[in-house]
Amino acid sequence: MRDSPLVADATRERIKDHARAIGYIYNRRAASLRTSRSGIVGVVVHDIMNPFFAEILRSIETELDRSRQTFLLSNHYDQLEKQRTFIDTLLQLGADGVIMSPAIGTPSEDIAMVEGNGLPAVLIARSVEGADVPVFRGDDAYGIGLATNHLISLGHTRIAMIGGTDQTSTGRDRYHGYVNAMEAAGLEVREGWRIPGPRTKQAGFEATQRFLAIEEKPTAAVCWNDLVAIGLMNGILRAGLTPGVDISVTGYDDLEEAVIATPALTTVWNGQREVGRRAARTLLDRLNGVEVHGGQELIRPELHVRSSTGVPRER
Repeated sequence: MRDSPLVADATRERIKDHARAIGYIYNRRAASLRTSRSGIVGVVVHDIMNPFFAEILRSIETELDRSRQTFLLSNHYDQLEKQRTFIDTLLQLGADGVIMSPAIGTPSEDIAMVEGNGLPAVLIARSVEGADVPVFRGDDAYGIGLATNHLISLGHTRIAMIGGTDQTSTGRDRYHGYVNAMEAAGLEVREGWRIPGPRTKQAGFEATQRFLAIEEKPTAAVCWNDLVAIGLMNGILRAGLTPGVDISVTGYDDLEEAVIATPALTTVWNGQREVGRRAARTLLDRLNGVEVHGGQELIRPELHVRSSTGVPRER
């Protein structure tokens, strides 16, 4: 029943078929008394409806499946208490470990509590200052720098940044990448050129009016992610302008939708599948007694140029 390699495949399948026929159910709780392992891993992210997290979860699931681990998923929607309730549930169930994209405001003490109660943790997408656990995420400052420098190379000098928040490590790093690229090129960064907040298509669409109303009329926008960029492009089209011609737009994450957007979206691949794979692999290593040190491992992003960017045009 444990898929031992010492058992012939035909025998294994015959036994499993018989177990199903007689209604046998594996008693995970009883097995955990023998092995001190429940076979359960918790995964908590901001919002599974975001395809960015869906791609990470696909890789996590693939890795955990190889080790016959089952994962329980929770969305925290950046609600710290919801995240804490899920962690408490994992502790009560005797889960083996947890992979977290921590909610805004997560203190390092929460991570220390998890670890102190024998629940190994690995962080993804975001870091928590002072938390001594492995972290896997894209190099956000470098990645946004790639997008900003691409626009600058096309001749854009008035570039807005739309989306994100300084309350997360991801938001701070992406904004710093934008500012650093602008300043390195000798370009002015104006406070009014930043529209914080949007992280969804709807929010990107709703930000269009504010973006188009900026007095200096930016000719390009660096967006927090692909969802914001696609929402903004829809808003630009609704306003009678053409993305990639009248206004250049870049995204971030290189979701599947970026390729089929109209126009196809210039964006930055952020390594989300690699983030999920490495996070799951590292957690499994910890569960198997491999010594793993805390610290951040950054995945190197790549710029993918498509049709949503072009030379600047005054409007």
